[in-house]
Amino acid sequence: MFMLKLVSATLIATTLILGTFSNQNVVVAKTCASKCGKRPIQYVPGQLVRLEVINKTPRALKLQKTESSGFIQIQPGQTLRFQQTQVTEPNMSLLFWDDTGRALTANVSKPNFATLRVELRPNWYQPGDRSIYLRDDGMVNVL
Repeated sequence: MFMLKLVSATLIATTLILGTFSNQNVVVAKTCASKCGKRPIQYVPGQLVRLEVINKTPRALKLQKTESSGFIQIQPGQTLRFQQTQVTEPNMSLLFWDDTGRALTANVSKPNFATLRVELRPNWYQPGDRSIYLRDDGMVNVL
């Protein structure tokens, strides 16, 4: 009888203790030394930036800078370099698409101080990336 009461009391105490700990929202602050991710690409407002686009897909793609009216076709493996653009121009963007409707991924990098490189690659998941947005504050967004 004593053993049964001891087991019952232990179970009840354990349930109460674990129940109070599991309901608390504990937040632990940590540094992001190893899990911060990549730093966003940013340029100085007013800086001249050269845009370089590389087609790493097996198909021809189409590009369009928003300030121009027509599109440009870029062949597989081809690299296009656009004239330098000032970052303070109102939000320059580059649209890109595949006429077959396949999704694309845009890998952006900053190989040097004044170049924005965009590598267009196939993506197996819809909807994929559709544009690069160079904001007038110098930040680069992939949309």
